[in-house]
Amino acid sequence: MKDELLFCPLGGSGEIGMNMNLFAYGKPGEHKWIMVDIGVTFADDTLPGIDLIYPDPGFIVDKKDDLLGIILTHAHEDHIGAIAHLWPQLKCKIFATPFTAVLIKEKFKEKNIDVTKFLKIVQLNGTVNLDPFKIEYITLTHSILEPNGLRIETPAGVILHTGDWKIDPEPLIGEKINSDRLKEIGNEGVLAMICDSTNVFSMGKAGSELDVRKSLLNIMGSLKKRIVMASFASNVARMETAFYCAEKTGRQISLVGRSMHRIFKAARQCGYLKNVIEPIDARDAKKIAREKIVYLCTGSQGEPMAALMRISSNTHPDVFIEKDDAVIFSSKIIPGNEKKLYKLQNQLVKDGVEVISEESEFVHVSGHPNRDDLREMYDWVKPQCAVPVHGEHRHMIEHMKFAKEMKVPHPVQVENGDIVKLAPGKPHVFDKAPSGRLYLDGNMSVEEDAQSIKDRKNISANGYMEVTILITAKGNIHKRPVLTFRGLPVYDVDEFIYELEEAIEKTTRTFSIKSKKQEFNLIDALKITCRKCAKDFTGKRPFININLVRI
Repeated sequence: MKDELLFCPLGGSGEIGMNMNLFAYGKPGEHKWIMVDIGVTFADDTLPGIDLIYPDPGFIVDKKDDLLGIILTHAHEDHIGAIAHLWPQLKCKIFATPFTAVLIKEKFKEKNIDVTKFLKIVQLNGTVNLDPFKIEYITLTHSILEPNGLRIETPAGVILHTGDWKIDPEPLIGEKINSDRLKEIGNEGVLAMICDSTNVFSMGKAGSELDVRKSLLNIMGSLKKRIVMASFASNVARMETAFYCAEKTGRQISLVGRSMHRIFKAARQCGYLKNVIEPIDARDAKKIAREKIVYLCTGSQGEPMAALMRISSNTHPDVFIEKDDAVIFSSKIIPGNEKKLYKLQNQLVKDGVEVISEESEFVHVSGHPNRDDLREMYDWVKPQCAVPVHGEHRHMIEHMKFAKEMKVPHPVQVENGDIVKLAPGKPHVFDKAPSGRLYLDGNMSVEEDAQSIKDRKNISANGYMEVTILITAKGNIHKRPVLTFRGLPVYDVDEFIYELEEAIEKTTRTFSIKSKKQEFNLIDALKITCRKCAKDFTGKRPFININLVRI
């Protein structure tokens, strides 16, 4: 049987977030695997109590003895966020450039896992040999430090996995995109390119951080009072811009929010942000005149616990904001966050604060390739096969059309779990791997249909009722049942309790509770009775818990 080269996304194809990609080479049944990225996505209000969601790695956990390593392209949460949760099931080597490695170490530290033996730091534009894969890191530009594409060389041909990227002619911090090497790679021949689809609907070019800096300097120069700027902490170039603009406008700068401090520290540790003014502690910034300070803070998406939300609701211990101050949202709205973000902006405007966002001024550029950036990448790389990833289905289908426009002979459309045979023969989806999502519930990984989530959804929609019934040795009810309920719209509590007690007594009279089986039957009957009674009285069907206590 011939050796084959496979690609399989377990996350990030058909959605934006939680990227996890697998590559395999070898004879059927004897494949060696590598994983590229291991990210999370964030839960919304439909999942009470859930913060993080990540791909189910079950398919590769079964093959972990043949997994040669996890290769990380860059340090955004949707590419590294699941590592400390899932790595203990895989226990393989991890490869990352210095800045990404610093943030990875912190994630493991929080979990008390010593990963030193397994974490291998790769220098920028460095190589990793994991026979039969030879992996070369290629410096790209994106909205974070040290974004890398991967040239993956195998005996069957070369794959270029772009990771997240754009073409930024002036990234301000870090190297420019290594276009010379990309052209060389294209000339040497590329079997397949696995490529970012996020901005495929956006025309023109993604734009440069330098242009944002010029615009922000103008905006800040015209503001007279306190300035609060919110952006993604991971965008170190934007962070440096905030420092630069503060200095140029004669202001001090203070960082607010845990992520801002964490990323600032990590960037400094890796030799970045060396020539900026020193930030001052938010407690000391209180003593500085309003027109002499810039606060750079987290919360550009209206996150409830982030610094900006706490500042706007006057619950932040050190930073407050008042009429005629200005808040600059130097970021884009991530789809799904509109509601909470507009709520925050409306509150600020109502309080007399000036709000400046991408809707009114030029304050942000994306980190992903617009159509002209994509065109340039395809011209350089000239792949035989294109596999769009990192997008919802609408993005990936549009990217498929674009690849055909670019005369790519074999574009292949995928979704999570598809196994693509890239070689030998014409690239095509030929099998399906089990794929799905895991939810981080507290500190446990649970399945999508976990009972804990179903119960919480039920309680949040319908309320909760607990009934405790005391049973004598002869099997009779002793006194009245003890009733507790929460989240039910009950106005006349006494009447509701009276009706419930009546219904409960009527049901229990029909049972003789001598055996365990009869106990279970009574519990089931009582649940039906209480739910019916609650439905008739309130219109709700609460989550019901029945306790039988023998005395």
